[in-house]
Amino acid sequence: MAEPLVRIENLFKVFGEKPESVIPMVEAGQSKDEILAATGHTLGLQNINLDINKGEIFVIMGLSGSGKSTLIRHFNRLIDPTQGHIFVDGVDVMKFSARELQDFRRHKMSMVFQRFGLLPHHSVLENVGYGLSIQGLSKDKVREKAMHWLDAVGLGGYEDQYPSQLSGGQQQRVGLARALCTDAEILLMDEAFSALDPLIRREMQDQLISLQHKLHKTIIFITHDLDEALRLGDKIAILRDGKLIQVGNPEDILLHPADDYVEAFVHDVNRTKVLTAAHVVNKTLLTLTGRTSPQQALDKIRERHADYACVLDGKSLKGIITLGEAERALSEGAGNIADYVSDVNCVPDSAELEALLPRLLVGKEDQPIGVTNEEGEFTGMVSRRRMAEFVS
Repeated sequence: MAEPLVRIENLFKVFGEKPESVIPMVEAGQSKDEILAATGHTLGLQNINLDINKGEIFVIMGLSGSGKSTLIRHFNRLIDPTQGHIFVDGVDVMKFSARELQDFRRHKMSMVFQRFGLLPHHSVLENVGYGLSIQGLSKDKVREKAMHWLDAVGLGGYEDQYPSQLSGGQQQRVGLARALCTDAEILLMDEAFSALDPLIRREMQDQLISLQHKLHKTIIFITHDLDEALRLGDKIAILRDGKLIQVGNPEDILLHPADDYVEAFVHDVNRTKVLTAAHVVNKTLLTLTGRTSPQQALDKIRERHADYACVLDGKSLKGIITLGEAERALSEGAGNIADYVSDVNCVPDSAELEALLPRLLVGKEDQPIGVTNEEGEFTGMVSRRRMAEFVS
């Protein structure tokens, strides 16, 4: 298994005059409030251990005061830990000299801020190319790359505007283009969309997902919004009072909450907007081929007490044959069941359940939907009955 791109080991952060003196109290199990009352020190992070893989969107979420913004500022050492290690590509970032840290921030990690962080007296083009300018690239090269990323985020033609002339969503696109322009491998996004109106926020999420499909960056994304975390995250880490409560993919968080706190978080989430066909697909189905005889089909369907069997052509789904059609094929003396197979709609296993519901509800019968993987190979079926059981 490949080594994680970013690894956080045994990370503690205490704010106060003598933070190291408080660590024994933390390790002894005293709470954040108890430590504050006894010492005047604030416990920011407590024994955080995380692995972040190359090319994934890793979301860190929690309520206000949970420590999520404190944590993201450790990745590029805007904040130094009281204790612990930060490894990027196997290198301990805590051992960097001032010059090495400067190069690391310029070339390895870029940051997108909640309040845009744009330079108000510089044009959009100058803002996007700012990171390259301080790296010493020529004006022509800076302009070329900045224009490329402006086009990528849908702001081609706005290069001569100033931040004050743009909407909030457009300003955040400028901030995203600026972060991408340095070709940094890792993007840090601290509540990057939370200042935007809901509609614009959704558009920015779509923009990020679209870009990520092309760029495969490693993105560390901070949010307090669970719907946003579930929509964007390949992995999600949930913090509470500086503690790491649970780490997992969106399905793990939604279906297997670690404790009552996480369960309360996910309680009102609409599962159909988060989960996909892959989560509800029934893979334990009877499969036949078009060459199967009617008698064989009948025997196998009855043996499984099934309503139908899936008919495959190689690894692709040709359709289904119902018990009634198998009986008709036998009564008509057919040599095989090929002409008695009913077509079935298919969806990719990545299809959201929300999109499947209308299809499953059409018609009076429980007409199933076939599910395929990325290669178009049949993986199973989704039925109205199975969907209802899962969602409820």
